[in-house]
Amino acid sequence: MECEWKPDEQGLQQILQLLKESQSPDTSTQRSVQQRLEQLNQYPDFNNYLIFVLTKLKSEDEPTRSLSGLILKNNVKAHYQNFPNGVSEFIKSECLQNIGDSSPLIRATVGILITTIASKGELQNWPELLPKLCLLLDSEDYNTCEGAFGALQKICEDSAEILDSDMLDRPLNIMIPKFLQFFKHSSPKIRSHAIGCVNQFIISRTQALMLHIDPFIENLFALAADEEPEVRKNVCRALVMLLEVRMDRLLPHMHNIIEYMLQRTQDQDENVALEACEFWLTLAEQPVCKDVLCGHLSQLTPVLVNGMKYSEIDIILLKGDIEEDEAIPDNEQDIRPRFHRSRTVAQQHEGDGIEEDDEDDDDELDDDDTISDWNLRKCSAAALDVLANVFRDDLLLHILPLLKELLFHPEWVIKESGILVLGAIAEGCMQGMIPYLPELIPHLNQCLSDKKALVRSITCWTLSRYAHWVVSQPPDIHLKPLMTELLKRILDSNKRVQEAACSAFATLEEEACTELVPYLAFILDTLVFAFSKYQHKNLLILYDAIGTLADSVGHHLNKPEYIQMLMPPLIQKWNQLKDEDKDLFPLLECLSSVATALQSGFLPYCEPVYQRCVNLVQKTLAQAMLHQSQPDQYEAPDKDFMIVALDLLSGLAEGLGGNIEQLVARSNILTLMYQCMQDKMPEVRQSSFALLGDLTKACFQHVKPCIADFMPILGTNLNPELISVCNNATWAIGEISIQMGPEMQPYIAMVLHQLVEIINRPNTPKTLLENTAITIGRLGYVCPQEVAPMLQQFIRPWCTSLRNIRDNEEKDSAFRGICTMISVNPGGVVQDFIFFCDAVASWVNPNDDLRDMFCKILHGFKNQVGEDNWTRFSDQFPMPLKERLATFYGV
Repeated sequence: MECEWKPDEQGLQQILQLLKESQSPDTSTQRSVQQRLEQLNQYPDFNNYLIFVLTKLKSEDEPTRSLSGLILKNNVKAHYQNFPNGVSEFIKSECLQNIGDSSPLIRATVGILITTIASKGELQNWPELLPKLCLLLDSEDYNTCEGAFGALQKICEDSAEILDSDMLDRPLNIMIPKFLQFFKHSSPKIRSHAIGCVNQFIISRTQALMLHIDPFIENLFALAADEEPEVRKNVCRALVMLLEVRMDRLLPHMHNIIEYMLQRTQDQDENVALEACEFWLTLAEQPVCKDVLCGHLSQLTPVLVNGMKYSEIDIILLKGDIEEDEAIPDNEQDIRPRFHRSRTVAQQHEGDGIEEDDEDDDDELDDDDTISDWNLRKCSAAALDVLANVFRDDLLLHILPLLKELLFHPEWVIKESGILVLGAIAEGCMQGMIPYLPELIPHLNQCLSDKKALVRSITCWTLSRYAHWVVSQPPDIHLKPLMTELLKRILDSNKRVQEAACSAFATLEEEACTELVPYLAFILDTLVFAFSKYQHKNLLILYDAIGTLADSVGHHLNKPEYIQMLMPPLIQKWNQLKDEDKDLFPLLECLSSVATALQSGFLPYCEPVYQRCVNLVQKTLAQAMLHQSQPDQYEAPDKDFMIVALDLLSGLAEGLGGNIEQLVARSNILTLMYQCMQDKMPEVRQSSFALLGDLTKACFQHVKPCIADFMPILGTNLNPELISVCNNATWAIGEISIQMGPEMQPYIAMVLHQLVEIINRPNTPKTLLENTAITIGRLGYVCPQEVAPMLQQFIRPWCTSLRNIRDNEEKDSAFRGICTMISVNPGGVVQDFIFFCDAVASWVNPNDDLRDMFCKILHGFKNQVGEDNWTRFSDQFPMPLKERLATFYGV
């Protein structure tokens, strides 16, 4: 640029005026500022004014200059590709000239601006940037060096991948050795930047760093005792990441590293202590953990336990001195968005109620979620939790002496930390804790009425971690007293305690199931009373506790007096909420569980609930159509409303069975489902297939006319990449085939090959395998001629996936199918006959006619091969299998 750009005085004043106004707290002023900024973006050199104020107008105050730079940064983010060439060149050269501004605020702003331009794909188009910044690192002037380093650190954070790619001629080969030189710089700020830059390349195992890994680690050790907290924090962060990536290089020094981390976990600076505490969490996941840490447990345990106390600042932030706040409405910002988990159809297994959820809800240790989410207390507790899982009862040697002192301590903060410790070790040390529980549980029960709310709330959580043991004892000893106290806490005058008690009670419900039936009136009394008492946030948790109760006690809830207590408050909320209100999600989930449990007891309420669900689906689909045709005019709908509504309709169909028939007859739900089954969003399809299966069972006469339209869609959704969609589509196909009988024949070809492929896939989740096997069996039951020829391709995985599920109707129809196919194509099973024998033996008591089918096949095979061959064959059987077949089938 030959002639230097100059601002117009009047324009400059206008922009300064605008920058001043934008610092006003008044919202209407803010809005008009936003509009004016939008208008000014029409002028090509508006951005020149902004950079001019930032870098040249030294007479202005720093906050205004910085703000000008931040507005420019937002413009770069939104419109950089439309900047005229002259403007972007001017901005770039101004940035590089002013990276060493004497003000830390201005330097930082220029650094943010540089990295924003760089991340807009401009690292390639600004080739002088990195060499220039690296050159400036060697400047004698501290401000220049610090400013350049600050910018480099931001670029390393934002553009790590590009820096390590061929697009830029591998600049890291020069940059990383350069950064390492600065680890010994005299300024703490610069040492901190240097480690911060290199740290960006550890997790990705960047080649340029791996070449210098030894000097890097040596330099880290040299800085271990640095007086600057920011440097110590970055050293700790580096070691934590190296643990995951280059354990081989740390192992020789492991003893010293552990000693160092023990010290840092007790650092005066909480940010350093938190970074160091992450080390134990990461180490616990490494196979070497037990070997390298066992000698240090006696030192580490007290350090972690000590970190689990609330700090003074925590208590202030948690308003720990306010005991009664139940009348204070919630701050809406504090309510976290909830995610609805869509319905997945699963099989029941031997020896358990239902498939365990992989999502462990209780290990989040989230008893104080209003503070900055992650802090030393939570990290220490999480570390103790994972270490308890590694060392099991060996950890108790070191914990028990501490616990005795903590749990009975007169100071509430210390006692509270002891109760948290007890909860944190519950999972890993359960076996070793059992002898102490008969005394501890009553003590904790007493702590539930402690005068400090924070003690009451943590006690709820800790007791929930021992719920499994409590339920295993005779109910009068621990379950009844615990339940009585927890129900009182659900009605506590402190909101945090209400929340903790409600969550703990939901966990207890899952563990206790039908053990709760004798106390139902008492439980419902409390939960219904809580409705009138709770503020917004806890109301959402209360819905969950009620839904879980319904899931746990099932049809025992279907008594007129219980329905009379429970339904009016639920329906009252249901009527209060508008269709756009997100609170419908937890309420719909809750009603879905209640409808399934109450079965015919829900009939009086089903019509308005059914109608509204259909409306929600219809509204969401209509809004989606509008958005698709005119995206500028209409915004996209929140499809969660539709998903939750489909799931509640499934709950109604499952609970009401044939009684839902009139409702379906009078609505357009099948037309709506036809659209939902083709929605782009997988969760919508997943829920619509679950509903299809449930309606097929409840009122097939209304589904049957649509089968020709539905089957091709089901066929295209048998894609195992989307596990839950595939699972529900598979299950629905099986339900449809049972209803269709031989008329299923034209559709077999649409689905059979995909199903056989899925059942033979390695690493397919158990639930999907089981549902696939059942559906293949059912297809073979209704159309043996079509499916039996493929028998040899699926018989083996088919048998192994169904041997572990309980006797039930689905298993029954599937095995009838397999027997029918074997009689059509006996050759298909010969090579894998031992698997078939094993699967037959998994039945506890099959129906008589199914047992006859088994007998026929087993004896047929035995007669076919002859006595000697059969003996040789059956000698390979494990003893239990041999005995069962002899006892039940006489072979």
